Amino acid sequence: MLARAAFLVALVALAFPALAGDKVHKLALQISDGTPEKMTAVLNVAGNVSRLYSDMGEEVEIRIVAFNAGLNMLRTDKSPVLERLKSVSESMPNVKFEACGNTRDNMAKAEGKKPEEIPLFSESKIVKAGVVSLIELSEKGWTIVRP
Repeated sequence: MLARAAFLVALVALAFPALAGDKVHKLALQISDGTPEKMTAVLNVAGNVSRLYSDMGEEVEIRIVAFNAGLNMLRTDKSPVLERLKSVSESMPNVKFEACGNTRDNMAKAEGKKPEEIPLFSESKIVKAGVVSLIELSEKGWTIVRP
């Protein structure tokens, strides 16, 4: 009876590896540079990592955290990679975007606007502080990379 139960547990683990405790990889990518090349590099890394783990049958969660000049990547009025952002968002639901609220506030002040007048990519989540978000993700075991 015990052997049969062990066999059934092993069979379930083979059929449903996520139930067996397989690790979900967690990657946070920092973008704090305002150059199109850096923004493209971050999106390339996200795509490459996502495809690699998908091809291996493993899960990965990816967060792109934008602050300082990197927030321009998520601004719909300034992003040099807006079409690519849309494509990544549509094709890779495991990639999420975080926008630094402090940076948005400072940009608004510098431009004589209210923060809500700084248009951000609709799939962006505004966090209080991008750097704090990275610290907290690191403390939760996420790997932080700045391409």
